Amino acid sequence: MKRGSMKFWLCASLAVAAASAGATADARISTSGAAQIAGRHINETLLAGLRPGRDTFAIAEKRFKAKNLSEEPNSGHKEWRDDCSGRSIRLEVDAKSVIQSVTITTLGNQEGKCSDRRPDFLDPRNWLTGLGLRMGDSQDRVVGLYGEPNSSGPASKNGQELDLMYFQFDWAGSDVPQVMEVSCARETGRVVEITLAFPSL
Repeated sequence: MKRGSMKFWLCASLAVAAASAGATADARISTSGAAQIAGRHINETLLAGLRPGRDTFAIAEKRFKAKNLSEEPNSGHKEWRDDCSGRSIRLEVDAKSVIQSVTITTLGNQEGKCSDRRPDFLDPRNWLTGLGLRMGDSQDRVVGLYGEPNSSGPASKNGQELDLMYFQFDWAGSDVPQVMEVSCARETGRVVEITLAFPSL
């Protein structure tokens, strides 16, 4: 083989090898990126049709109506409660009436009279998250929607033993809700309470 041909062949071989190595590296990066996306948690921004940190109490009042609303003076706490079912929607608002946290729960005391007319706030569209998590869903569905919680542990409320799942969303930025707590009844493994908060709890 002539010297010129040999030099060309070596250069061509090196170029092919470099391209192959680059393709392999790109494939590793692509695979790694896909794995990171697959394992990444998804944040939540909506609960009961409300966006903590953005929506005001006026929006909630228009949505749920004033009936069944109870307020603690000068506390920033608002609650729509149904004494028949024990269900309630609770809000915390700041001095500007911006909603800081939303809680939907089925853990209230069932001590009132039941009527055929259901309060507006009990409409099923108010009892789920933006991603579709509902009261009565399983713990597996919680993980399927949001990934594994940042922490979890036992809790109790109104005499009921619970498993608490705590999700942090600070990685999504400071202008979205930062945390979500999901409580499941330990006996059934079903969701009984959800809190979504703009500030950290």
